[in-house]
Amino acid sequence: MSELRYVHLGFGAEAVEYQEAWQEQRRVHAARFADEVPDTCLLLEHPPVYTAGRRTVDSERPLDGTPVVDVDRGGKITWHGPGQLVGYPILKLPRPVDVVAHVRRLEDALIRTAAEFGLETSRVEGRSGVWVLGDPVAERAPLDGSPHGGLSLDLAPGTGAGADPRLADEEFDPRLNGPEYAPSNAGQRREDRKLAAIGIRVAKGVTMHGFSFNVNPDNTWFDRIVPCGIRDAGVTSLSYELGREITVAEVVPVVEKHLRDILERAEPAPRVIERAPVRENVGEPVRETVDEPVRETAPAAGGTLKVSA
Repeated sequence: MSELRYVHLGFGAEAVEYQEAWQEQRRVHAARFADEVPDTCLLLEHPPVYTAGRRTVDSERPLDGTPVVDVDRGGKITWHGPGQLVGYPILKLPRPVDVVAHVRRLEDALIRTAAEFGLETSRVEGRSGVWVLGDPVAERAPLDGSPHGGLSLDLAPGTGAGADPRLADEEFDPRLNGPEYAPSNAGQRREDRKLAAIGIRVAKGVTMHGFSFNVNPDNTWFDRIVPCGIRDAGVTSLSYELGREITVAEVVPVVEKHLRDILERAEPAPRVIERAPVRENVGEPVRETVDEPVRETAPAAGGTLKVSA
């Protein structure tokens, strides 16, 4: 890719209202499509705001009617606010576009960023973003001594007695059942918890939206919603996991370094897909390597594509 330019829109007391940043995204997107500017990453903080991607359903929105900004990215509902580093990489991708590969590159940069601060993170199959993995369900014991008087969940997998109602009961809403089920308490429950969310849109081969990286926010904001539509996991922050205060200002240069290293060095050709066709009357299947894009990630010229958060 081309050299990556960074633009700091505002942090802390100069945090940028979501609608203002969205308008700036559209302006830079048009300029990048016309080759008037290089690949650009906008970095900022937002004042508290809920945003909902196209796949958000009503039951995932705040129960108290708190306003939500509906946006044209992929994914579902999330929260942005103080203590969270938001990045909007506006990049021109070559055709045929491979959006999933682009998301993986963003994840790699954020995984490396967390590692530089001493936190091991990972991906979770079927769920985009960057995660701190929890203990296996069988190894989780009831918890005591939390600020909420002691969490006491001891949930079993499956649908039998003691099964996690978030998975076993379609009508169960964890937001109505106290702090024991709150997304912000996933660390105390030793469940998987999301450190960084990713939701993007690609229009005319140029990316919009991007990532949010929880540095030291008040994660109880997530308790009003079903973050990213995921009920059986939660959210976390760099400061919480490391047990020390880390600021957005400390994280910005590290994120910039790893984004630049990965995105500028990337050769964003379509992924190689391995297929194993079964041929009749022949012993073992013969593996064929096909160098072509995944169909769902290659929109027609001028089209748009959204990828889930």
